[in-house]
Amino acid sequence: MVVQPLFTPARMGHLDLPNRIVMAPLTRMRAGPIDHVPTALQAEYYAQRASAGLIVAEATAISPDGFGWADTPGLWSDEQVQGWRRVTNAVHAAGGRIIAQLWHTGAIAHPDVRGGAQPLSASDVNLLQESVTPTGRKPTVKPRPMTIDEIRQTVADYARAARNAVEAGFDGVQILANYLYLLPQFLNRTTNRRADEYGGGIENRARILFEVVEAVLGEVEPSRVGVKISPMHEGGPMAAHDETLPMVEYAIRKLGGYGLSHLLLMGNTTDFTGTPLEPLMADGMFQHFRPIFRGTLIANVNMTAERGNRLIAEGLADMVAFGRPYIANPDLAERLATGAPLAEIDGPTVYGSGRRGYSDYPTLRYAMA
Repeated sequence: MVVQPLFTPARMGHLDLPNRIVMAPLTRMRAGPIDHVPTALQAEYYAQRASAGLIVAEATAISPDGFGWADTPGLWSDEQVQGWRRVTNAVHAAGGRIIAQLWHTGAIAHPDVRGGAQPLSASDVNLLQESVTPTGRKPTVKPRPMTIDEIRQTVADYARAARNAVEAGFDGVQILANYLYLLPQFLNRTTNRRADEYGGGIENRARILFEVVEAVLGEVEPSRVGVKISPMHEGGPMAAHDETLPMVEYAIRKLGGYGLSHLLLMGNTTDFTGTPLEPLMADGMFQHFRPIFRGTLIANVNMTAERGNRLIAEGLADMVAFGRPYIANPDLAERLATGAPLAEIDGPTVYGSGRRGYSDYPTLRYAMA
């Protein structure tokens, strides 16, 4: 029997993985609402999915200033470290591997989750998106530009969170540098109007990213550190423009020189038609960046077993990350291996509380018993 590429072993940094299936980070809003501590429920949820070659845990705030999404976890307090230790212990006991994703929300935050304070960002540009607050989704507000001292403190906060992740038992960390959050807000010339060393040209706008990478590497060896980054096209100020691709090309090319464990690259999550990113639709993203990044590349977005096997076989990716399929299929790896049908997601419970729609999805074996 021919073994599917997805089910061949892989080496990622210091980790030996039994397969090339990655559980992508998924925000599920089940952490403590006041202390942002991961719960026993989250330990159960991640342990159920330990058959993945690798789990990337949900985005986790590096500091109170970086927190900006209701009911999500943090990595700055001793209590949070202890909560994550319960999660990592459960995953390891089930035979899995799990890394932390380090997150600063920047301007996507809302005063309602910051004690009334304005969110922080590169400049005072409203993202024209939605913030997730304890009382529901609300329009984003204009952020306050960070001072140089606040930027330096944020870089230090990333380093502390990385150190805490190791203390919590994670097998590594991933720096979140795409979508709508703080680091992309610095990278994007539309949301970064600074006139100091963190604004202006591409190299200056990318400065904070590489200061963060180097600060994290001061705490965690490169074989345990990865980055998630991609050119994206979102609404409002985060829409793609003629410098979106050159910026990410610059960043990814430079990231390749650090000996990192991996790069998680997202395909298009929105329609790129008519934008400078149109050639990157479908497999174009991976065809474009595979020659640029020297290291393990994880492909993500709209993945199926067939597509994942093909991307690996063609050398366009080393591993493949599945997001939404993991919500309703804790045994996704087994289902992909056998061609079994996938369970459907209970949409209203994706962002909610309690076990329903979170840790109560049965495995195929249990469902057929």
